[in-house]
Amino acid sequence: MQNSIDFEKFSRYSKAGPRYTSYPTALEFSENFKYENYINYLKSNKNKLSIYVHLPFCRSACYFCGCNVVFTSKEDKLSRYITYLKKEIDILAETMDTTKEVIQFHFGGGTPTFYDASQLDEIMSYIKKKFPNWSDEAEISVEIDPRFFNENHMKIFKKHGFNRVSFGVQDFDEKVQREIHRVQPFEITKNAVELARKFGINSINTDLIYGLPFQSLESFQNTLKLATSLNPDRFAIFNYAHVPWLKKTMRKFDETTLPTPDEKLKILKFTIDYLTNNGYKMIGMDHFAKPEDELFTAIAKGELHRNFQGYTTKGGATLIGIGLTSIGEGKRYYAQNYKRMDDYEKAIDEGRLPFERGVELSDDDLIRKFVIMELMANFWVDIKRVESEFGIDFGDYFGADLEKLKEFEDADLVKISKDKIEVSQTGTMLIRNIAMAFDAYMDKYKNSKKSFSKTV
Repeated sequence: MQNSIDFEKFSRYSKAGPRYTSYPTALEFSENFKYENYINYLKSNKNKLSIYVHLPFCRSACYFCGCNVVFTSKEDKLSRYITYLKKEIDILAETMDTTKEVIQFHFGGGTPTFYDASQLDEIMSYIKKKFPNWSDEAEISVEIDPRFFNENHMKIFKKHGFNRVSFGVQDFDEKVQREIHRVQPFEITKNAVELARKFGINSINTDLIYGLPFQSLESFQNTLKLATSLNPDRFAIFNYAHVPWLKKTMRKFDETTLPTPDEKLKILKFTIDYLTNNGYKMIGMDHFAKPEDELFTAIAKGELHRNFQGYTTKGGATLIGIGLTSIGEGKRYYAQNYKRMDDYEKAIDEGRLPFERGVELSDDDLIRKFVIMELMANFWVDIKRVESEFGIDFGDYFGADLEKLKEFEDADLVKISKDKIEVSQTGTMLIRNIAMAFDAYMDKYKNSKKSFSKTV
């Protein structure tokens, strides 16, 4: 990376833009994608399976969180939800071929380990009963809040073959932790990592966030040093998405305490340099991993993929979303479950999958999705491959979009040749902005300041 970056220039690029966990983005999800069409896609699925199960419960709010969560301390709510998960899984088993090979599984939340070990065992056992064919190479992962994690949990994860865990940290600074309503001393996280290692987990991810209230370059430097002392195999380091119009808890922050775009860029640059100097390499937009990680093999082959579960080597699978708000993905569609618990339960009680909305992809969506996801995952696009796979002339098809890249090309952030589009190391800091050039829906949102979080 360049030693000298014009942060003032970079901060001018700070604008609302998608994170591209999907394309089209969730703003395009609607009831125009009908339940019957979704069912037909499931019935005709011939692909391997990736399964996501959403466990939405948390004891209390972390004010920075943008996830779909339900706050409760009532045990009956947790057990009732398991009952409905099982019913939803039953309907899926009646609808689609659940004997297709499962190559990826993920528990997300909420706080999955808010459930006790026996409850997690019950859920996993039921899923494996209904989805019986699991690859020996399956990636089986879970998000863990170290404050709600014990050896009994780990025994169950071991029993069911979990091989990846992700620990939520966000920041180790005490003042920041108090402000975001997530007090989590370093020792708690350290003990959680050691417990996972004790049970043979050899792929541990740590989540950090920059851009939180009261963070500074100096404070985040200390957080990074503490985090790397735990020797995780991967880092996910996210740019805080401040969307108080969507998440009421974010309104608790005094916005004058949030780092400026200039300060956030300095934090990001330090993060990239520090982790690179300590044996990690940048993967996609916000992930870092050790060189021996399988993500690097995927990058070398151009096979790294991005979906709602982050960066993965398990491409080409049909993603089945189970639980409240979960999102599924096939080649031609995205489908999302209900966000309200009463709607979710009502659909299942009526014998239907709790599908609420989604989007069916056009041919143009498919082409643009491929280009955008290649940029987001691998930082380059093989133009000849796009032309071959989709039967187009890249220059003709994307003429207007390539014109939008000119400002990035002039700033040495992107290099365009007849065979490829390649993002420079410095350009990776603005990868969302670069990908937006190919987004056919951006004009639709240009007058709306509350569609997406800021890119910087």
